[in-house]
Amino acid sequence: MSDLHAQYNDVEKLIDEEKFEPAISGLNEIVQVDPGFVLAHLALARVYTKTGQHDLAIQHAEKACELEPSDSFNFTALSVTYQRAWAGTQDQQYITKAEDAMARAQSMAQQ
Repeated sequence: MSDLHAQYNDVEKLIDEEKFEPAISGLNEIVQVDPGFVLAHLALARVYTKTGQHDLAIQHAEKACELEPSDSFNFTALSVTYQRAWAGTQDQQYITKAEDAMARAQSMAQQ
């Protein structure tokens, strides 16, 4: 297991313990070393959502989709991120984006 994967596993424990600030720091360190570490981007989307930082959450969920554009899970996660951004902001644009991301995920899953 690479050092980054070990670091990621340690950060997941912080997330489970709801220690979000150190988790964010650890995840940002991982993506600085390896900008293509998709799991770290997905985890950042999750943690930033939990802390109400919806713009940052969306950036990382979108980055995961950019890095792995054929993975339906990433688009499902993006849809959930948009849904939670809507719940936190009531900004209607997020509902449309959530529906689009889910449609894309479902389309990929049927192929």
